[in-house]
Amino acid sequence: MNQTHPNRFLRPTSIARAALLALAAQCAFVATPALATNGYFPHGYGLKAKGMAGASLAMAEDSLGGATNPAAMVWAGERVDLGLDAFSPKRNAERFGAGFATLNGQVESDKTTFYVPEAGYNRLLNPNLSLGITVYGNGGMNTTYPQGNFNCGAGPANMLCGSGTLGVDLSQLVVAPTLAWKPAPDHSIGVALLLGYQRFKAEGIQAFDNAPGFPAFTQSPGFVTNNGYDSSTGVGVRVGWLGKLLPALRVGVAYAPKMNMSRFDKYTGLFAGAGDFDIPSHFGVGIAYQPVPAVTVALDAVRIKYSDVPAVHNPSSNQAPMGSANGPGFGWQDIDVLKLGVMWQATPALTLRAGYNRGDNPIGGADVSFNILAPGVMTDHYTAGFTFVPAPQHEITGMLMVAPRNTVTGSSFFNAILGPGAGGNETIGMKQTSFGLAWGMKF
Repeated sequence: MNQTHPNRFLRPTSIARAALLALAAQCAFVATPALATNGYFPHGYGLKAKGMAGASLAMAEDSLGGATNPAAMVWAGERVDLGLDAFSPKRNAERFGAGFATLNGQVESDKTTFYVPEAGYNRLLNPNLSLGITVYGNGGMNTTYPQGNFNCGAGPANMLCGSGTLGVDLSQLVVAPTLAWKPAPDHSIGVALLLGYQRFKAEGIQAFDNAPGFPAFTQSPGFVTNNGYDSSTGVGVRVGWLGKLLPALRVGVAYAPKMNMSRFDKYTGLFAGAGDFDIPSHFGVGIAYQPVPAVTVALDAVRIKYSDVPAVHNPSSNQAPMGSANGPGFGWQDIDVLKLGVMWQATPALTLRAGYNRGDNPIGGADVSFNILAPGVMTDHYTAGFTFVPAPQHEITGMLMVAPRNTVTGSSFFNAILGPGAGGNETIGMKQTSFGLAWGMKF
């Protein structure tokens, strides 16, 4: 084997309502979600739904309908909801069996706790028409790997042969004004205007920024890494229908087309399409059935189309410069998600919930190297939750989610540059826990 060094190749008052929502929105903007559960989307929206594994398309339990099914808001009544989810992902990456021994090693992402707020408000303009607003984190991803003990031929380096901390930080926030209407007593339709904001930064991937001794990976050198945070905005829509087909059976359907976002100008050399990073379309159908009055069983089937976003979907092996229209991406595939939840009204003051969420893993072995930065490999999620009513107008909701560790292993990209076996194999993995509390008030 040629032992050339790798770096050669490489109803309160209006004032009170406004204050509550302003506070919630401010908290959401400063939060940094790391929601990689169903791909990089969370397993659910609203802590009641999260306690049922995210099953919510045929439910109307809170004012978070703008994030799930807008048609549900007219059934939810007049209320305000505020919640906070403490989300803890454990992410790690390992390279082993490399012909260049100094490329072998493992790292674990440092930051492991993130606080994800949510907020909703809903008002009935008349018994058949509601107007509300939902504020929620749509998704995100964070990795912060320390430099580690790697050496790419020119001294200490991180796992991808850059310098310093290696990782990315992506967060997405949506503010969703929502209108819902009942054209008939047992049916509703709804629409939410989605006002999107996202921010992103990358660090430690200097090797892909046309660094000396490495190939010319990008068409826009200087716009790949270590440029601090950049932000983008966009507008989208979500539409939905909710119907009571039988006294004990409800069905809900919702669809959100791709949300076109402005480009990340500081990272035009990293993302395919010169920094283009849209929010993919997603849609689903859900049912909620009450076998007995005190018990509801809900099931959602959801599809997330990561193929809408070349920066996410393009294979990392694409033979085009990074930042170009067909440039390399993370290789994420479209995924299907099943969300099964059970809710039991144990007493007039206590509701208990449990659920199981099963989502496809969007990452294959061929794209492991790029996804060291974004190891969204989770598949199974187990949840539990409760709502306690201490007074007629007030609710306290709690939720716990546990997602067991999942991994993906594949050949290192160094093998394609240095030759078979030179880079060995890589494994990325993650496990998660999440605990949240929310307060709701009816008025």
